[in-house]
Amino acid sequence: MTDMRVWAPKAGKVTLHSNDQVLAMTQDAGGWWHVDAPFMHHGVDYAFAVDGNGPFPDPRSFWQPNGIHGFSRWVDHSVFEWTDAGWQQPPLGSAVIYELHLGTFTSEGTCDAAVGRLDHLVTLGITHVELMPVAQFSGDRGWGYDGVDLYAPHQAYGGPEGLKRLVDACHQRGLAVLLDVVYNHLGPAGNYLNQFGPYFTDRYATPWGEAVNFDEQDSHEVRQFFIDNAVMWLKDYHFDGLRIDAVHAILDRSAIHFLEALANAVKNLETALGRHLVLIAESDLNDPRVIRSPAVGGYGIDAQWNEDFHHALHAVLTGENQGYYQDFGTLAQLAKVLTKGVVYDGCYSVYRRRCHGRPATGISGTRFVGCLQNHDQVGNRALGERTSRLLSPGLLKIGAALVMTSSFVPMLFQGEEWGASTPFLYFTDHREPELGEAVKRGRRKEFAAFGWESEEIPDPQDEETFAQSRLNWEERQEENSRHMLAWHQSLIALRRRLSCLTDGETEQVSVIFDETERWLTMTRGPVLVTCNFAETPRTISCADAKDKKMVLSSTDDIVVEDTTLMLPAHAVAILFG
Repeated sequence: MTDMRVWAPKAGKVTLHSNDQVLAMTQDAGGWWHVDAPFMHHGVDYAFAVDGNGPFPDPRSFWQPNGIHGFSRWVDHSVFEWTDAGWQQPPLGSAVIYELHLGTFTSEGTCDAAVGRLDHLVTLGITHVELMPVAQFSGDRGWGYDGVDLYAPHQAYGGPEGLKRLVDACHQRGLAVLLDVVYNHLGPAGNYLNQFGPYFTDRYATPWGEAVNFDEQDSHEVRQFFIDNAVMWLKDYHFDGLRIDAVHAILDRSAIHFLEALANAVKNLETALGRHLVLIAESDLNDPRVIRSPAVGGYGIDAQWNEDFHHALHAVLTGENQGYYQDFGTLAQLAKVLTKGVVYDGCYSVYRRRCHGRPATGISGTRFVGCLQNHDQVGNRALGERTSRLLSPGLLKIGAALVMTSSFVPMLFQGEEWGASTPFLYFTDHREPELGEAVKRGRRKEFAAFGWESEEIPDPQDEETFAQSRLNWEERQEENSRHMLAWHQSLIALRRRLSCLTDGETEQVSVIFDETERWLTMTRGPVLVTCNFAETPRTISCADAKDKKMVLSSTDDIVVEDTTLMLPAHAVAILFG
């Protein structure tokens, strides 16, 4: 017998519907409705009707095999046979993260197909796989940030069983698995939460829709809904951690911020499971409170994506200065983020037209995730171009070298390791024609402001847009791809071999640069990284090069003589000693 429960504090009547049966439910003092359902077991479909409306999917549905508007299907998580007993993930400080989108990582676009590519990641040297959101969303194709059934793994990817098989297979190969979760909004189609309770508020607004009610009446149950969701992924699906999307849009004026409450719940779960768990935030606040301990007024999140590092590196390499890149572009800023952790630490931002950020004093580099590519920075471009389409092979190698040798936790985006040529475009599969058309118009209007013609912007609803974004694994065999893949493998191996590259001691990093000559050197203890961003050769005098030997170089024609380095255009050398 299963006690079926659903929270609907304002409802006058709630009924459970399953297999032509309708059971009246009883409300308790907390607004929860419940009923004993002797027929409920693994694989049974059901839904709830509220005050005669519906029936609707369970807000905590574990499985939506028939899509966002269909009945929920009950899942008994104890049915799956795990083989990862005793598993512990590597420390985050020693991690190399690999972000992937299940729908485009393979031609099949499923969890089971992804298992077939895991050995490639092991050979590359990856320690952590980070999945873009998998919660059930509208249609079959999408990035996943418009999920509406937050407890249900997307059916097109393989549903609950497929996702568990993938996580289990990762652990068998020594790969930890992180999951991207979205707690700041829900998608526009199939969002039935308001039918049940006050999950949203009009006090705040987000760029994507209604803000979640984290701090108004009845918010205690809303907060618990999202905390329980996090616990489910970590406990029932054996994920090793979560990446929390856009925490700056989690708007909460409570004395204990939702992020702090979430971090506390995960710490308690970690103790109960005897397994290390991590939380990583995406934040553009440049506010170290996100990753500081609650003991000193922080939220207790383990790490966050370092947007300043990405932007500073991207702008230096590409010369782009539109949008938020107008705040970046100098070697001085790149040097600052490498040595201070952030660029905007309270100084004025031209893009934001205000002062932005706060110093990250005393925070280890291992609390920041650094990258040259991620799904946002590629996919939010008009044509979804990767840096491999924007940069020379030499500049790509410089970018990779700085990602892998900085004090931050490095992350790659799927295919980056071989310089994938395939774009990562913005794609959707809304089944509501009006919504699909609105998404297309909105996308084209957004880029019209940057001078793009409407017909130049791919239609997110067109299946071809999705198809173009699939990785082409065959191109790994091409000469340039093989060289780029070998470069990334060598960098990761070097990072693993030299402990000083994973100590996170940002305060021990020193950087010298010449803005005019376009070169930069970074010293981390016994390691010296020398970069020539210029289009012509450079001779660089660097006292830190003395008694060091070159252990890795992007080209064979780099010369080191005592404290003098001679680098051709777009070249990087790593010395040790």
